[in-house]
Amino acid sequence: MKNKTTTRNILETLYSIHPDACCALNYSTPFELLIATVLSAQTTDKKVNEVTSEMFKKYNTPEDFAALSQEELENEIRRIGLYKNKAKNIIGLSKELIRSFNSEVPHTHEQLMSLAGVGRKTANVVLSNAYGVPALAVDTHVFRVSNRIGLAHSNNVEETEKQLTSRIPKEQWIIAHHTLIFHGRRICKAQNPNCSECGIREMCDYYKKSTSHS
Repeated sequence: MKNKTTTRNILETLYSIHPDACCALNYSTPFELLIATVLSAQTTDKKVNEVTSEMFKKYNTPEDFAALSQEELENEIRRIGLYKNKAKNIIGLSKELIRSFNSEVPHTHEQLMSLAGVGRKTANVVLSNAYGVPALAVDTHVFRVSNRIGLAHSNNVEETEKQLTSRIPKEQWIIAHHTLIFHGRRICKAQNPNCSECGIREMCDYYKKSTSHS
C-alpha cells in the first residue's frame, strides 16, 4: 500500500480533478436519503433519482411508506433492480422508525444497521451526507478504485474501509468517498479504465502493472 505522503498526493490530485464530487442521490431529508440509498444497491444513482423524483412527491415520511402495501410500493419502484426485496425492506424499516425511533432516522451505525435492508455502506452514506458524521462508505466504485490505485489492498469491503480510514485523515473521509466514486464513474471504469486520461496514473499500481506488461 501507499505511504501517507503518496496517499496525500493522490488524494489532493483527485480532489483537483473532481472538484464537484458530492452525493449524486437527490434528497431533501435524512429519511429520503435513507430510502434512496437502500434503492441504490446494484442500481445507478441516475435510475434511483428518476424513480424518487416522482415517488417523493407522494410519499416522503415513514408514515407514508408504512401505510403502503407491498404491491403498491413495488409498482412505484419496479424500474429498480431487486425491487421486490427493496419494497419489503423499505416498508419494514419505515415501521421500525415509527416504532423505535419516533419516526427519526438514527444518528449511529448500530441503530441504522438495526433497520431492514440497511448495511454498513448504507449507514455510512446516511451518517456522512445527512448528518456530517465522518464515515467512508465503500461502494463498488470506492472498492475498485482504491484497490487498483493501491490506497488499499484487500478483496474484502470491510477491510478496505478499515485500511482507507486508517490512512486518510478523518476530516477527509466524506470528500474522499465522493471523489473516489466520481473517479470510478468518469475515468477508472470497471471494464475499460481510461488510464491515458488519468491524472494519477504515475502513482497508480494498476497503471504501473499494465504498462510493465505491454
